[in-house]
Amino acid sequence: MIYVVLFLISFSFTYFIKEYAIKKSLVATVNERSSHTVPTPHGGGIAVSITWFIGLIYLYINDQIDPALFYALIIGAVIAVVGLIDDIVELSPKLRMIVFALVGATGLYIIGGLDTITFGLFNISNPIITSIIAMLLILWYINLTNFIDGIDSYLAMKFIFLSVAGLILFGADHFAVLGVSVLGFLYWNWHKAKIFMGDVGSTLLGYTIAIITIYYANIEASNLWIWVTLYGVFWFDATVTLVRRLLNGEKPSVPHKKHAYQRLTQAGWSHSKVTLYALGLNLVIFAFVYFIPNVAISFFLSLVLLYGAYKFVETKKKFE
Repeated sequence: MIYVVLFLISFSFTYFIKEYAIKKSLVATVNERSSHTVPTPHGGGIAVSITWFIGLIYLYINDQIDPALFYALIIGAVIAVVGLIDDIVELSPKLRMIVFALVGATGLYIIGGLDTITFGLFNISNPIITSIIAMLLILWYINLTNFIDGIDSYLAMKFIFLSVAGLILFGADHFAVLGVSVLGFLYWNWHKAKIFMGDVGSTLLGYTIAIITIYYANIEASNLWIWVTLYGVFWFDATVTLVRRLLNGEKPSVPHKKHAYQRLTQAGWSHSKVTLYALGLNLVIFAFVYFIPNVAISFFLSLVLLYGAYKFVETKKKFE
């Protein structure tokens, strides 16, 4: 019953935020980086965030979530607030990064850092090294998730996939809460979107998946690679695009439309087609993780798949 209630909260809050944003002209305007063609309300991530935090509090009250994980996730509210402010007045990237680092470090401390990183035959257990790697993962996930939120339903569908995958693999209630929090928003965000998520939602979701990745890695070291693999469609595109732009001498802070998913829309694919294509890749990757017990093999096969998918995008629209 609680999941139905949470879905309705997300669904209705998104609608009311959409209507309020239209009345107050709080819309995302069309610019050179936009994948939309008409001004569209943003701030739908407010509904996702509120629903997510209500659900977390419910789980905490009913002893259905590890207190450490609860506190690490709930302080993501700070990131959501900063994202909301940035949606309205556009904060400096440096200030945003400082806040992300402080919240990330606090969340990492709450869940006890990152114990061990396993690389096949050898492990890294030095707390300084693992903490640095964990912080880089948190900061990169926050930022890349924001970068990837560029077309209708793309980000929301990814997190519904992650929620279902987490529920199947680990059976924890917080995955169901996350899924319904995003699902209520997805109805309004499906192409052609009536509202966008905004930084308030995308940065929070990036932080959330980073904390979940590290938390489960501390339960079992191989879980780190399970979650990194499941998030592969996003980080592979964002990382390869960033590296190629740097090699081209471009500044990372300059807006662009060079991610693989953006180039597919430029090639004529609809937002829905790109989203469903990515979902297909995600389902194949999940099959690797679910049916292949060796995480190194499933990770390697996922990289091969993602490389092939990236080369396919090159045939549709070259990186320029």
